[in-house]
Amino acid sequence: MADLSRTLPLKRSSVQSAHERIKDHIQLTPVLTSTTLSNLASTPQTPEALVGTPFEGQRPARPRINFFFKCENYQRTGSFKIRGAFHALSRLSEEELAKGVVTHSSGNHAQALALAARTHGIPAHIVMPTISTPSKIAATQGYGANVYFSGSTSDEREAVVKDVIRDTGAVLVPPYDHPDIILGQGTMALELEEQAREWVRKDPALSVHHKGQQDVTNGHRNTSHTNGIHASSLVSEPGHLDAVIAPIGGGGMLSGIATALHGTGTYVFGAEPSFEGADDARRGLAAKKRVTTVRTLTIADGLRTPVGEIPWTIISDKTKMRGIHAVTEEQILQAMRLVLERMKLFVEPSAVVGLAVALYDEEFRSLVEKEGGEEGWDVGVVLSGGNTTVEAISKMFAVSEGKGERMEGKLGGQGERIAENVAG
Repeated sequence: MADLSRTLPLKRSSVQSAHERIKDHIQLTPVLTSTTLSNLASTPQTPEALVGTPFEGQRPARPRINFFFKCENYQRTGSFKIRGAFHALSRLSEEELAKGVVTHSSGNHAQALALAARTHGIPAHIVMPTISTPSKIAATQGYGANVYFSGSTSDEREAVVKDVIRDTGAVLVPPYDHPDIILGQGTMALELEEQAREWVRKDPALSVHHKGQQDVTNGHRNTSHTNGIHASSLVSEPGHLDAVIAPIGGGGMLSGIATALHGTGTYVFGAEPSFEGADDARRGLAAKKRVTTVRTLTIADGLRTPVGEIPWTIISDKTKMRGIHAVTEEQILQAMRLVLERMKLFVEPSAVVGLAVALYDEEFRSLVEKEGGEEGWDVGVVLSGGNTTVEAISKMFAVSEGKGERMEGKLGGQGERIAENVAG
């Protein structure tokens, strides 16, 4: 990678510069809304849904949430990763590019770097875990990359990367732990905030704040945000997002989003699976120490890695990140079902973890109820990718059939009632 002494500082203006560099190589992915899912999020969960959770016996939260979905599943190579890959290569010298590039990835960064390398006409060497989704392996090879296989942990991947660098002299382009990657991934936040504003300009009713827009015009809207990051002068523009929530694995995307939105008055939240300790970011924040090793087979395969050292400096900064929340495998599957069936979007499990938090995590939902008040929050949700297959999705739901059907009965009933009366 480019030497750290040559990288841009991790701030909003650097993300804007990164966007200028890569905008000709990426798709301006759409931002979509869903009345059905917004109404579902704004409906209290049933007491039965909280049985067996830390919130059992508590009054279900009653937040009001309107969603704006950033659909990176429509991005080139099927995920947000292309942003960081193209930005990273744009920062390398001609001499560095001539050596070719190497990385390790379970699939999305692999495909992104392979395409970026092909665009630059240089070799790409990709180390992938043997348990990677076959379609992701095939896609990476289809972009012309040389694929090497490793174990599933970050230590096992990095050992093979060292061998490849020794044998080829290729330049390492890490999947998340570098400023150039972070700044590239953060470009989606710049698009999301502007696209959400455009939606609300066209249809003010899409915002939870639309009834108060007259007060905004008169310059005296009273916001209920309590954190010092939020200032009335920052949230007065129609379409301003109260929060953005995105998945976190290695942390490149989430730290990029937090960097891009720092100082704008928009809270940033992270979402991760809880299965087999996959919630390393949440646990690390609680312990005030980065967790360096993760061993998990969560269905959200893109989130199986620990947070990187550089992303951690941003994730652990309370002036940039509001919090991290985690959800179960069943909740991820239920959120995925809703996106597939209600929004007609093809997404992978990792992509919907943020939505699952907004729908089912009572800590997050209670926060929105408390700080959003009667108006509520406009929430941007990043759908990070769609690199999976019909066969893989079928197997996930088949394996969880017994347990999943019980969970769907708890979590999905509200949505069914809403759907009878609300068009999505």
